[in-house]
Parts: sequence; C-alpha cells; structure tokens
Amino acid sequence: MLYQLTDILGTVAFAISGVLVAMDKRLDLFGVLIIAFVTAIGGGTLRDLLIGNTPVTWIQDLTYIMVIPITVVLAIAFANQLKYLRKSLFLFDTLGIGLYTMVGIEKGLEAQLSPLVCIALGTMTASFGGVLRDILCNEIPVIFRKEIYATACILGGALYFLLLTFKMPESYAYLSAILLVILLRILAVRFKIRLPNIYRARD
Repeated sequence: MLYQLTDILGTVAFAISGVLVAMDKRLDLFGVLIIAFVTAIGGGTLRDLLIGNTPVTWIQDLTYIMVIPITVVLAIAFANQLKYLRKSLFLFDTLGIGLYTMVGIEKGLEAQLSPLVCIALGTMTASFGGVLRDILCNEIPVIFRKEIYATACILGGALYFLLLTFKMPESYAYLSAILLVILLRILAVRFKIRLPNIYRARD
C-alpha cells in the first residue's frame, strides 16, 4: 500500500513539474501532455527495461494513463495559483525525486538485486524523467549542473539500507529515506551547496 501510494504521488509530482516547464516554454496542449508523460514515466520506463520488467509498469497498469492526464488538466486549471508559488517547479521536482527514489529501490528489491544496484535504479528512476523533460524543452538537465540532485537520491537510498541493517521497521526506513532526499535537495538549493568543480580556472 505504501509503495503504491508513493508511486502515484511521485507520478503526480513529476507530471506537475513537466506541466510547469512545458507551459513556461509556451507549448500547446498536446506538447504539455507529452512533456508531463515523459517526465512522469521516463525514469520508470528505463528502470523496467533494464531489469527486464516488460511490458513496462505504465503499460501493465492503466492507473498511470488515467492519473497523468487528470493531473495535467488540474495543473493547467490551477496554473495561476501555482505561479504564486515562486518555487513551485522546484517543489514538485524535489517531491518527485524523493518519492521515485524509493519506488526504484523497491523495484530493484523485487528483482532480488543487490543494495548498490537498487540504489542505482532508485537514482535512475528519480532522475531520468527530468533529464528527458529538460532535453525536450531545450534545457541543460538539472542532474548535469552543479546542483545536488542525484547525490541526494544516492544518500537517501543508502540511508534506507542502513536503517534496515539496524532493524528499523521497513515503513519508517522507507519514509526516512524519502524525507532525507527531499531535505538534502532543499538544503542544497537554500544554502547553495554544490559538488566541487573539477575544472581549474584557466589563466
């Protein structure tokens, strides 16, 4: 139940972030819908293909086909209200990566993969939809910038397995990992915490 709820909430959060980017680029309704779909299911699709879970989740379960268009319609209807939230895109993107990190990890565990691979799948699930969104909208993907993004997913996944090692109940470990990803992302942006620059200044 917790996994399903997390998956749906992550889908909604990423679909809204896709709508916001598409509307900012002044795409038509079809374009907005496509960007929302790609953002919401892109990471999960790549994950499923890599672990051999085919047909991929959103083809097997029509819930996603229903949830995303409804989310798009509501996001467009309340676009003016969303604009009042100065950081609305950041907010929904951050919620999305926190939720989808654990969705990807759970899929990896179902496939009986090692914790390291599960963390990689969680990071991929959380990040790849946003990468596709940004590429299609002619933006440099956030994951390739200096901002803390994928690193937060990795640390959140690591915390999940660490807490399980110390016998914490799975549901608490699950929620703790999601909250850590969201908190790290918020703190990184708020205090401008970035990964070190590997390039030295040229003379």
